[in-house]
Amino acid sequence: MSAREQVDAWLARLAGERQASAHTVDGYRRDLAKLLRWMEAQGIDAFDALEPNRMRSFVATEHRGGLAPKSLQRLLSSCRGLFRQLHREGLMTHDPMAGVRGPKVHRKLPQVLDVDEATSLVEAVGEGALTLRDRAMLELFYSSGLRLSELTGLRWIDLDLQAGEVRVLGKGNKTRIVPVGRHAVAALRALGDDEGTTPESPVFRGRGGAPISPRTVQLRMKTLALQQGMAKHVHPHLLRHTFASHMLESSGDLRAVQELLGHADIATTQIYTHLDFQHLAKVYDAAHPRAKRK
Repeated sequence: MSAREQVDAWLARLAGERQASAHTVDGYRRDLAKLLRWMEAQGIDAFDALEPNRMRSFVATEHRGGLAPKSLQRLLSSCRGLFRQLHREGLMTHDPMAGVRGPKVHRKLPQVLDVDEATSLVEAVGEGALTLRDRAMLELFYSSGLRLSELTGLRWIDLDLQAGEVRVLGKGNKTRIVPVGRHAVAALRALGDDEGTTPESPVFRGRGGAPISPRTVQLRMKTLALQQGMAKHVHPHLLRHTFASHMLESSGDLRAVQELLGHADIATTQIYTHLDFQHLAKVYDAAHPRAKRK
C-alpha cells in the first residue's frame, strides 16, 4: 500500500469508525497532503523512511513557507495521529515525531461581551417572524453556550421546555443535556407557537422551512449587532465565549463549565480562568485603596 493509500485508509477510518466530522476529516486531508507533497519532493516514498530530523526539516520548510504557528501545530497533530495508527497496524517500526516540536503558539484570549452588551443584543426589538426566530436563537446561544453547528442542527424533539433542557449533538457525535434559561424558554415557546411545529421540524428555519444555514446565523448576528451600535465583532462563538465567561465569573466552577460546553479536555476550558482573572483584576484595580492610580 502506497503512502497516499495509507492516508486515504486512515481518513476513511476516522470518518467511519471514529465518526469524525467532515470538517475534521477535511482538515486532516489538507494537512497530510502537505506532507505527501514534501515527501515526493524529497524522494521519500514510504512513511517508515521518515525519522525525526526529516520531520524537523518538513516543519522548517512549512514555517519558512509562511504557515502560522497554530496551523503548524495542527499539521503536526495530524501527522502524529496517522503515525500512531500505522504503528498500531505494524506498518511503522518507530516514531518519526519523537522530540519534534512546532513553534510556540501564543494563544489569544477570546473576546467576550459584558452583561449589558449581551442583554442589549439578545433583547433587540423588532416585529414579525424573523424577530421571533432571531430572539430565540440569540437567547439560546447566550443561555446554553451552544456551538453554531449544535444550534443549526436542533429539532423541536431535542427541546424539553417544561424541564428547561436541550439535548445537543456535539463534537465526536457526543450527546449532552444542557439547561435552558427562562428567557430562552419564553422566546422558544413564542417561536414554536408562531410557527406551528412538529417534533422533527427544525427549531430555526431558513428559506423553504429547511434548517437555517450557519452563514445565515452569522450574518443575522452581525446585522443585529450593527443595529445596536456595537463596535465589537459579534459572531456565534462570541456568545459561547460570553456564556462561559459569565458562568465561571459567577460560579467559579470550572468543571461544571467544562460539562456545559462539552469540552473533552478541561485544559480547553481553562482559558476562561484567564478571562475571569482579568475581570477580578479590574475589580481590584477599581476598588482597592492601594491599587488606585492617582
